[in-house]
Amino acid sequence: MATALRCFRHLPSLLYRPSFAMVRGQPQAPAGCPALPLDGCRLCVHQLLLTRQLATKKAKGKGQTQAKVNINAALVEDIINLEETNEDMQAVVDALKEDFSRNLSVRTSPGALDHVIVVTKDGKFPLNQLGQISQKSPQLIVVNMASFPESTAAATKAIRECGMNLNPEVDGTIIRVPIPKVTREHRENLAKLAKQSTNKSKEALRKVRSKSVNQVKKFKSKVSEDTIWLLEKQIQQMADSAAAEMDKLLAAKTKELLG
Repeated sequence: MATALRCFRHLPSLLYRPSFAMVRGQPQAPAGCPALPLDGCRLCVHQLLLTRQLATKKAKGKGQTQAKVNINAALVEDIINLEETNEDMQAVVDALKEDFSRNLSVRTSPGALDHVIVVTKDGKFPLNQLGQISQKSPQLIVVNMASFPESTAAATKAIRECGMNLNPEVDGTIIRVPIPKVTREHRENLAKLAKQSTNKSKEALRKVRSKSVNQVKKFKSKVSEDTIWLLEKQIQQMADSAAAEMDKLLAAKTKELLG
């Protein structure tokens, strides 16, 4: 630690490659530092740039441990905003939670139809912005489209295709939505939809990860290869954590749906 503290004043220049450092002056390792001068005091970079925490779980049958990289975000903020990347990944997880809550329930309620998206000639709107939704009985939901009668057909189509196994009936500007009985087949269909939603969310997560990795790679000519590698590993760990959370959500939802 003492060695790392002595090297702290060299940190800004240590993030740069030797080819770039030649313009500004090659950073020298401080006295007592075991790193070679031409390596730019790489040991000190590792000590100050990250901490490694060994996972407690060992690889099955091999007795190996996995190192967890935890980069100090403030030291790489000129390259990428890691907090923003993490927030973007968490937003994908939160969207999946919301999808499960709104659209994948065994019991259909008026609230489940609120955010069914209706495609009209004027754009896309949630159903509750176009019609008045109410539950007339435990077996029937009614949508009154009197305020936007021209969107009745589009609303009917959206309800039928929302994935909740609903078969709406139209009477003028009134859409009657019988609530189907909860059968084993219906439960299994909902579980399949939960799996499909999770896969779509994981694809969105991969896009966030790829975007972040590409952002880091733009700095290959300006920072060390070690820094690029560590950032990519950190981003992958964040993505893995979000994916694991999605798997837990899916497992819990599947158990709830199948009973």
